[in-house]
Amino acid sequence: MKTIRRALFSLLLATSCTLGIHAQENQSYILHTIEKGQSLYSISSMYGVSQNDIIKLNPGSDQRIYVGRKLRIPREAPNATQETFHTIESGETLYRLSQRYGVSVQAICKANPGLSAVNFHAGEVIRIPAPIPEKPPIVEAQPTDTTSLRAEVKPRCRDMHKVGRRETVYSISREYGISEEELIIANPELKGKNKIKRGTYLCIPYPKPSPKKVADSSKEPPTNRELFRENSIKAEQYPTLKVAIILPLLPEGGQQNESARMIEYYEGFLMAVDSLKKSGVSIDLHTYNSGPQNASIQKILADKELQDVNIIFGPLYQEHIQPLTEFAHEKGIRLVIPFTSKDNSVFRNPYIYQINTPQSYLYSEVYDHFFRQFRNANIIFLNTQEGARDKEEFIKGFKEELSNRSVPMTSLPDTVTAHTLSKVLRPDRENIFIPTSGSNVALIKLLPHLTVTVRQHPEVPIHLFGYPEWQTYTKDHLEAFFELDTYFYTSFYTNNLLPSAAEFTRNYRHWFAKDLEERYPKYGILGFDTGYFFLKGLAQYGSTFEENLNRFNVASIQTGFKFQRVNNWGGFINRKVFFVHFTKKFELLKLDFD
Repeated sequence: MKTIRRALFSLLLATSCTLGIHAQENQSYILHTIEKGQSLYSISSMYGVSQNDIIKLNPGSDQRIYVGRKLRIPREAPNATQETFHTIESGETLYRLSQRYGVSVQAICKANPGLSAVNFHAGEVIRIPAPIPEKPPIVEAQPTDTTSLRAEVKPRCRDMHKVGRRETVYSISREYGISEEELIIANPELKGKNKIKRGTYLCIPYPKPSPKKVADSSKEPPTNRELFRENSIKAEQYPTLKVAIILPLLPEGGQQNESARMIEYYEGFLMAVDSLKKSGVSIDLHTYNSGPQNASIQKILADKELQDVNIIFGPLYQEHIQPLTEFAHEKGIRLVIPFTSKDNSVFRNPYIYQINTPQSYLYSEVYDHFFRQFRNANIIFLNTQEGARDKEEFIKGFKEELSNRSVPMTSLPDTVTAHTLSKVLRPDRENIFIPTSGSNVALIKLLPHLTVTVRQHPEVPIHLFGYPEWQTYTKDHLEAFFELDTYFYTSFYTNNLLPSAAEFTRNYRHWFAKDLEERYPKYGILGFDTGYFFLKGLAQYGSTFEENLNRFNVASIQTGFKFQRVNNWGGFINRKVFFVHFTKKFELLKLDFD
């Protein structure tokens, strides 16, 4: 019997220890559910921890992560003076979280602009701001000489009101937040009178102190929907849009080439402003030259006019992005970053719009669009030597997706002949050749063999699939692209054969007496697209622009826009991807999947 008791005691002790360890462990990490497009880099940036710290808690995550997997994200023990993150558990509500962490519902909503009653559910991670410390009560010095104490003389009237036209006892009492009875008691001459003589002065008494309300424990706490409705942004229109653009606009040192592209972007932006002004939008534009890469922009940030703008566009250099993002965060100003995709500020700053899509998000969109376009595919990868490292991550992720969907695939060296290529074709499927490099050298090497293969097998569906860089080489390989029924993905595309692009090119030449640079993307059109999209959206929706992003649509010339918040407390990235298709019928199509 004693042996059994000892065994039970040991089992209970071990169980309690295990539970204790689990509880401590939960205090040291949060659970993050991986979403489409997220990488180890983006997740570490969201939480401000290193990738190595995540890998330590999640062995193997450096080799492979996938949508739906839960990652343990390390965090320091909760501290009353610092922000923390919380994974919502089943049954939790916004009200109960505010009680648990001692912060207001308003503070939680402000810290998580992407949070709503719709996405407040188990597994969602939110940012909990540090509670604002209470101010210590002011202790007034007490006089030591009791003879000097005097009773405070409080006047009977807190104000004297001069009766105006058509005013009544009711309207005056409402104006001062007192009852009609209180007003009549302070002014006995009003008793029994229906009208008050204009110009008469009335005594406005102090309101009676209201009794302290005792919390009713039986009352139902407010719902998430009620709380989010109360704390939603109040709609506000902008009579005049205050806009700033910060770019290296003048040739400085050895950076004339970059500066020329920035000037072209600015010129396109001015065309967008002009177009909107003609449609009745009032815009106040402030332009700042950020100077060369090593210049400081602190003087610009100190400018009084910049403190009150609705939106900022820029900058170019990475050295200028950090101080500008910090400024935008502090002032609550929207910041559009048109060029780089390598800055991680968007993961922790809710005011940032990043136009150039980070690779992991871009690739996940491409994979989804690919499988929507080719539902019955046979993939042949052509392993090229030139520039293959640039597409290493894309090819790795693509092969994982193909494997998960059980899509047949083959890899061949770039030394193949038309005879070798013919052997891997499948007449019952769409055969898609994908080089592992986007370089022009790789294309020059492969196209002759692919062309011969297509001519030898006219009955077999064959396509060539590739990369955004290919639009730069289109003129060199146009005939081959049509014959091979070629596709390539890109987040920006234009062609003067398209009416909107041809019209813009003519207008640009008329405005500035020059042609756009023949590089992709064309910065003049990028300036027009970004300026027109955001300024039209702000003019239409005002402060509720973010709430209406999904329904706001503008037909852009070159750059597509599909913005999505990266998390509940971060900013927006552009996830728009097109497929450009060169058909066998010599048609050039821009495929939009949304």
